[in-house]
Amino acid sequence: MADAVQSAAPRALARTRRKRSDLWIGTTALVASMLALPLAQSSWHGPEVASVLAVAATAMLAGQRWAIAIVVLAQLLLAPTLAARGFSPGLDLWPGRIAALAAMMASVPGLLAMRRAAAALVLVTGRRRTRETCRKFHTALLAVGVLAVIAPLIF
Repeated sequence: MADAVQSAAPRALARTRRKRSDLWIGTTALVASMLALPLAQSSWHGPEVASVLAVAATAMLAGQRWAIAIVVLAQLLLAPTLAARGFSPGLDLWPGRIAALAAMMASVPGLLAMRRAAAALVLVTGRRRTRETCRKFHTALLAVGVLAVIAPLIF
């Protein structure tokens, strides 16, 4: 009996850590989306991605573990827009720059959870979850991030 209790303890600890991590990622993603929404009128894809991020963060706060995949993907696509708004030399509005930089900082916890997002994306797409499949999805997420950074520079 004592062995069963001891073996259940690490799983319960991991579950509470994951819930705290989900709460932190969901809260910071919601803050990032709320800071990015007012800035988005002049950007090329900001309003749509910020609203998707807000909905996914709300789903994550409601306990939907699959939403981490959408949160990370939306933050990957929103980061170049926020960087352009935060670091552009022609922008004289300091509150806009501060909001863009704060939204970028709030996106960091979600972007650090990219490996978890890749595993969730594997499950959402209905593929069998293996180490190799998760690695391929993680590589694909990294490629999307690189393309999201390069695309505004080219066009």
